[in-house]
Amino acid sequence: MELKNVIGLGVAGNFAHHLEQAGELKDFENVVTAEPDAPKGIFPFYLPGSDSFLGLYSIGADKLNLPEYEANAQVEPEIAVLFDLIYNDDNQVTDLVAQKFTTFNDCTIRKEGAKKISEKKSWGINSKGIGDKWIIIDKFEEGGVMDHYHLCSFVEREGILHPYGVDAPLLGYSYFYTKLKMWLIDKMNTQEDFGPLEDIAAHLKACNYPAQALISIGATAYAEFGEKNYLQSADDVYVVAYDARTDSTDFETSESKIILHQKVQ
Repeated sequence: MELKNVIGLGVAGNFAHHLEQAGELKDFENVVTAEPDAPKGIFPFYLPGSDSFLGLYSIGADKLNLPEYEANAQVEPEIAVLFDLIYNDDNQVTDLVAQKFTTFNDCTIRKEGAKKISEKKSWGINSKGIGDKWIIIDKFEEGGVMDHYHLCSFVEREGILHPYGVDAPLLGYSYFYTKLKMWLIDKMNTQEDFGPLEDIAAHLKACNYPAQALISIGATAYAEFGEKNYLQSADDVYVVAYDARTDSTDFETSESKIILHQKVQ
């Protein structure tokens, strides 16, 4: 599925301990949140039509291209939700309608001196990864299909499979369902250009108010190998979302399981 007309946005700090492990907590030291466990903000990773580096469509399916320089790249295993954007007459976002979800690798380089989160998020084609299928969202609230899903990730290196992120239930996100949706709407309309964050309303305007947004809703905490190992050429990356009632963490396909598999170049 091509998403070239869809704005790509990510949520920073929506899983306990991820920012600390990624060494990025200091970036947000001056960002005040409404609650201690609230996400820190939204960042763009793809801006359709932009002539900046974020205008390059960076989402791949089976390859992950590392930058040509020493990059210190880590998998960021996430769930990505495709939302319809609803605007009012003043072009403010008034609603987000969740359509479907998939797995996502919001691969990030740990770049010294980066002023904005987005500077660590996109460096060329295949710098992001998206899963092999979509699951339709019946309702983006408790009692819906996402209640039973877990997210896990692995890196296979030299024939050995290592857990990269912890196995986490989607209900473990700090903000999820209606709470996340209302927070996203607020940030899309009010987030200012401050510290590592950017003015999302200005990006929406510059992109001619896109009808849809692909939103990666936050990366899990890292397992020990993920925390201590950056990606290397020839690694295999796996990000798996599975229904814990019927599926397991293996790579056997099923109708309800979503597998993202990327070969690192």
